[in-house]
Amino acid sequence: MKDLTIPAARPVNPRFSSGPCAKIPHYTLDLLADAPLGRSHRAAVGKAKLAEAIDLTREVLGVPADYRIGIVPGSDTGAVEMAMWSLLGARPVEMLAWESFGEGWVTDAVKQLKLDATVRKADYGRIVDFAQVDFDKDVVFTWNGTTSGVRVPNGDAIPADRAGLTICDATSAAFAMDLPFDKLDVVTFSWQKVLGGEGAHGMLILSPRAVERLETYTPAWPLPKIFRMTKGGKLIEGIFKGETINTPSMLAVEDYLVALKWAQSLGGVKALIARADANAAAVRDFIADKDWIADLAEDPATGSNTSVCLRFTDPAIKDGAAFAKAVDKRLEKEGVALDAGAYREAPAGLRIWCGSTVETSDVAALMPWIEWAYRAELAAQA
Repeated sequence: MKDLTIPAARPVNPRFSSGPCAKIPHYTLDLLADAPLGRSHRAAVGKAKLAEAIDLTREVLGVPADYRIGIVPGSDTGAVEMAMWSLLGARPVEMLAWESFGEGWVTDAVKQLKLDATVRKADYGRIVDFAQVDFDKDVVFTWNGTTSGVRVPNGDAIPADRAGLTICDATSAAFAMDLPFDKLDVVTFSWQKVLGGEGAHGMLILSPRAVERLETYTPAWPLPKIFRMTKGGKLIEGIFKGETINTPSMLAVEDYLVALKWAQSLGGVKALIARADANAAAVRDFIADKDWIADLAEDPATGSNTSVCLRFTDPAIKDGAAFAKAVDKRLEKEGVALDAGAYREAPAGLRIWCGSTVETSDVAALMPWIEWAYRAELAAQA
């Protein structure tokens, strides 16, 4: 280990967690000074802030004017559950899963809602074959596998004239990937992912087709109050104007607004996608000629540009899980990468968050440290 050369550069921001994710560059708490703390979210100032968050979300993401955008409780999980419990059951259902969160939606549909769903699964590092999916059914899927490092490359396989609804968990994709809203009827995400906001709040985006389903279909199961989006057969429009179902944190709302305005100043979603693409490229360019580490994503076309997952491939490694954890601990001890280990249910390795708030220079500075930690741990276990 004495012969191992310590890399010269260090990431300025070592936060590579996949959620909550890194704050926007040059972030300080002073940016939240305009938060209306101690005020009701139903007061004029609170309503204005919430409405602004919805309007800026639409502008930055390029959400169509006839799509509803709501702020909902329970983060992305709450948004997905609201959609599933409120919309599913009217038509046959297909559930698509290729990582742990998608598996969770399968469990809820099959075991909680007790739907006779067609379930299509793929192993970590792969996605399902969309050509086999029947979009005349309602289809539930994640756009990006946060724990597996793979994503849907585009919406080409989703027909425009589909009879079913597409319900898309896009929490680690929104603001970093090109989401084809014309192919998506429900899109959900949380503030703490790509824009590095604070937790607890989710976003629910509904197409006109999804709204029509809500107003013409009543599920067979009882709906908790926190999931209800209609009253008397009509959409509760207030939810999509900032009148949230339960009390939001105005401090978290202000934090989200700061991130949205930063994104707006860059030029919107295209600029954010470019930043994430550059970050992911810095990882993949580094590992391209290495024989001891590889991308968990098997097909480059489906490789994520946010949650880039890596696996160690050196046959000299005896216990892959223990080795990966040890490397992660070395990186954390050196203060160069915090929370960069693979998700607990995913294959052993590292997971480098490359979302839009991360600086490419930090990703580039991290990569030699990963090689240093790998070689140091290999020497220690010899």
